[in-house]
Formats: sequence, C-alpha cells, structure tokens
Amino acid sequence: MTDLQSRPEIVVPAPLPPFTLTALERLFTVHRLWEGIEDAALARVRGMAASTLAGPVGEDLFARLPALEIIANFGVGYDNIDVAAAAVRGIVVTNTAGVLDEEVADLTIGLLLATLRRIPAAERFLRDGRWNEGPFPLSPSLRGRRVGILGLGGIGKAVARRLEGFAVPIAYHGRTRQEGLSYPWYASAEELAENSDVLIVIVPGGVATRHMVDARVLTALGPDGVLVNVSRGTVVDEVALVAALESGTILAAGLDVFDREPHVPEALLAAENVVLLPHIGSGSRLTREAMGQLMVDNLGAWFGARRVLTPVAETRHLIPA
Repeated sequence: MTDLQSRPEIVVPAPLPPFTLTALERLFTVHRLWEGIEDAALARVRGMAASTLAGPVGEDLFARLPALEIIANFGVGYDNIDVAAAAVRGIVVTNTAGVLDEEVADLTIGLLLATLRRIPAAERFLRDGRWNEGPFPLSPSLRGRRVGILGLGGIGKAVARRLEGFAVPIAYHGRTRQEGLSYPWYASAEELAENSDVLIVIVPGGVATRHMVDARVLTALGPDGVLVNVSRGTVVDEVALVAALESGTILAAGLDVFDREPHVPEALLAAENVVLLPHIGSGSRLTREAMGQLMVDNLGAWFGARRVLTPVAETRHLIPA
C-alpha cells in the first residue's frame, strides 16, 4: 500500500487559508466538500477540518459521514458545530484554544481605544480637510472608567492583563466565581453592567449566550457606557443595541462581530458613535498560521495516538484513557 493510499481521509467543508490547506494535504487525503464528493468517498472520511465559514455542522452532515471520528475546528469558538450530536455519535471535537488569546486581546484594546477616543472619526476629519476649519471635537476618555469583562476565559484574562497597565478598575461576570482572582465578580451580566462604564463581551456563542446582552443590560450600562463585542454577534441583541445607540441609552459601541455576518445593519453603518470591524480579532497571518497548525496537530495526534491537544469540554470524555 502506498503512503498516499494509507493516509487518513478528511473532509474540509469550506475553504481554509491556503497555508493551512497545504499543511493538511501533506498528511491527509483531503476532500473539498464544496467541490462535490461521491458518497463512496464520504463513507471513508474519518476526520473533518471545520470552520465557521462552512455554516452549521450537525446531523445532516454527520449522517453522510458514518466513519467520522474527529472534528478539528479552525477557531476557539465552536458554536458552528452541534457538539451534542457529535458526542452522541462518539465524535471528538477540538478547537484552537490558547493560540489566539493574545492577538484577540490586542485587538480588543485597540477597538476600545478607537471607540472611546473616536480614532476612525478623527482620521476621516483630517482626510476630509476639515482640520483647517478648527480642531477635532474632544472625545471621551478611558481615564476614570470601570471596565467589566463578560467572560473571563483565556482571552478575557489576556484583556484584563493589558487593562491593568491602564490603571482602571476591572470586574467580571462568568458562570462561576474563579478562585485566585483579585477582580470583583458579579452574578449576572446586568449586575456587571450596572457597575461598569465599559462592558467588554468575550463569551462563547451558542444558544446559552444568545442575546445575553439585551435591552436590560444596555440600560444598566447607562448613558456614559461603552460596549465592546469581540466574541460572537449573537451574544448581543442587535436590535436593542441599535435602539440604545440611537436613543442615548449608551454612549458608544465598538463591534468586531455581528449577528448575521457579513451583513451589518444599515443603522450601525450610519451611526457616528460606533466603530465597526469585519471580524478580524484573530486576523493576523502569524496567529491564523498558528491556529491552522494546531488544527493540523490535533488531527495528527488523533490518527497517530488517539490523543488530541485541545479537546472541547463536551467531548473530552471520548478520548481513550
């Protein structure tokens, strides 16, 4: 049997960065789902290299892949995958936890400062030749603000470490209070917002967190409050957010994610008190290469020794002891 014939067969549901696809092709027989695959080939597929670009990955696809053992996801968030259905079928799921924490945290701080200090608006002011007419209006400041972090996982902690350098009070909300942290913990998103002037959202997406930041939370944040979302667009009630921005319920927002990407509501595009980014939190070449390599390494570890490097909690029990 040749090396090519003995390689594990995997499926890629949607295009991945070229450097990641090349790395996969060095080790596996890769089937590109978007190019069409015969059922006989699908029946041999044992692994999947998934990403959010593929849309939902669940029972419809699992039913076509009877030999599937592992799904390696390109991203730390995996709400694109029906992990409950995967677990029932004995399919291990991995993500790219850890390797993107610092990059996303850097972007979060940049987005926060851009929103508060109105950096994009100031640049447009200069480029439009309006500086000759007078100085740019004074902006809000980070000074004196209390920052609440909604979701203090790896990325949230990386953001908090950076914020410590700005000498601002930091608090957080998560499902449980974490031991060994000096930051105050609040029992709900609404309570955290009531005690914050900036609310940074870094919780996973999915049903459990859908619209966690709703009209009540935005009202609690208040008219001087700033929302920054670098998690998933579904976590924030976008209709309520637009209303809060238009009515002055909150001061401003910085958004890297949206409910129906790549669609962005016209009301947000037109708003002067919003900074908008096209979901680039982990979007540096260095970090995307690291994410791709971790995905490849998870697949390689599984087919080599029935081990993985970064299993998600819901399927960790499927890994042999």
